[in-house]
Amino acid sequence: MNSDSRLQHRVPLWRNAVFLKWFVQIVVLGAVISGFGALGAQAAANWASSGIDFGWDWLAGPFGVALSEGIDTLPDSAARAIVVGAVNTLRIALSAIVASTILGTLVGIARLSKNWILHKVSTVFVETVRNIPLLLQIFFWQAVTFALPVLTPSDIGTYWVKISNRGFGLAWIRWDGGFWPWLVFVIAGFAGATIVTRRHLASRRAKGQPAYVVMIWIGIVGFAAVVGWFAWPVLSFVTPVLESVADLILRLPPYVAPVLIAAVALTLSWRWIGRFFRSRRTAAGFAKLSDDDWFRVGFAGVAGIGVAAGAVVVGSFEVLTTTGDVMSMAELVRSGTSNLVRWMANNFDPVGNQPLVPQKASVVQAGNFIQFGDTGLVVRIPFFSVFTAITLYTAAFIAEIVRGGIQAVPKGQLDAAKAVGLTRSQYMRTIILPQAYRIVLPPLGNQYINVLKNSSLGVATALPDIMNVGITIVNQTGQFRAVIVIWVMFFLGASLAMSGVVNYYNHKMNLVGT
Repeated sequence: MNSDSRLQHRVPLWRNAVFLKWFVQIVVLGAVISGFGALGAQAAANWASSGIDFGWDWLAGPFGVALSEGIDTLPDSAARAIVVGAVNTLRIALSAIVASTILGTLVGIARLSKNWILHKVSTVFVETVRNIPLLLQIFFWQAVTFALPVLTPSDIGTYWVKISNRGFGLAWIRWDGGFWPWLVFVIAGFAGATIVTRRHLASRRAKGQPAYVVMIWIGIVGFAAVVGWFAWPVLSFVTPVLESVADLILRLPPYVAPVLIAAVALTLSWRWIGRFFRSRRTAAGFAKLSDDDWFRVGFAGVAGIGVAAGAVVVGSFEVLTTTGDVMSMAELVRSGTSNLVRWMANNFDPVGNQPLVPQKASVVQAGNFIQFGDTGLVVRIPFFSVFTAITLYTAAFIAEIVRGGIQAVPKGQLDAAKAVGLTRSQYMRTIILPQAYRIVLPPLGNQYINVLKNSSLGVATALPDIMNVGITIVNQTGQFRAVIVIWVMFFLGASLAMSGVVNYYNHKMNLVGT
């Protein structure tokens, strides 16, 4: 076939499926961007005409409100208060995720039990809890605590457990000066135990012999923890080393941080593109790439360049600090990194008692009020009501997910387990649940993200989360647009990070060849 005949059979652009697909997507994307741009311009004009300004100087301003709980109950700035609120939100979300996963798994298994009472109780729990609005459940648990005893002067003292309408005081273990050096020994024990148990398991499997992985792992970690309990002062040499590193970071030019971020972004983008091309390599060379493959390559390149350019641009932004100085974002990153390293250096200073110190909960008198002290673990009413409601509500949905995942495992697996004489607990733990979690992990990830978003309902109980702190800042400064931006970025970033972790484990749990 000559060139003239090939030209005659070339598909015109208006009938080319690839061209039409990309053309429509680009047009729609341009229309969406133009629409948002027009709306943003109109909103900016309306705000300008109403005299409402937009800025970030308020972050360095005083907060002036004491928070009921958190890593800092008296934040010295609005930025610090937002950090405290964000940490409280993550505390609620992560603790509820762990508790609801355990409870939901148990309830899901109970729904498949042949025990009539267990089956019916779990069914009533699921059908009741998941059909009551979450906010109503939060109010219910808050109302329940109102009937608890009131703290009186006769209650002043220390307790293993103390229950009142101000919260729940529990004996707890707090870390002291040697905690972080001791934690280094424990982490080294984790790493060593993982390496040893993997080799032991491979060796035993090759010989067809039973492996004692759990006992060996616990023994190595326990040995490292015991050694570290007495030997942690030997790591005191780390303190001057880290202090020197902190001083060195302060001497670096401020543009080093954005340049490093840009270099990392470009390197990761380049490596991903390289791995993608290598994955398409065949024995005869590169395979033919589809238009979707080229889009992935282009998107990875554009994303890397965009992050690199964004790091350089954002690094030049100037903000007002709590001391009244004007610093660029790059200088703030440099100063914050140095302070973090110096904080680590102080924690390796051999000053303090044992790594972990048990403490009882205390009831003290502060002014005219009887309240819990700073010792032990205190679960206050807002945290308790939000945590309990979210945990039970999410566990009801997780139970149905787990039940569906277990029922999706082929029945032959169950019959084979019974044929070799395994008990219910044995085949459920070693055969059914490992296969079921490959099925239930994606919907579980959706429930975890829902937990994070539902934690914002803590604003109804005066919990000092990021929503409540943001509302207080809006009332003080009127910067509702900036606060909304912070809310959006926090929940978006946390949700994407959580989904990334779930997707990673979902990929790791996939069977080879699937």
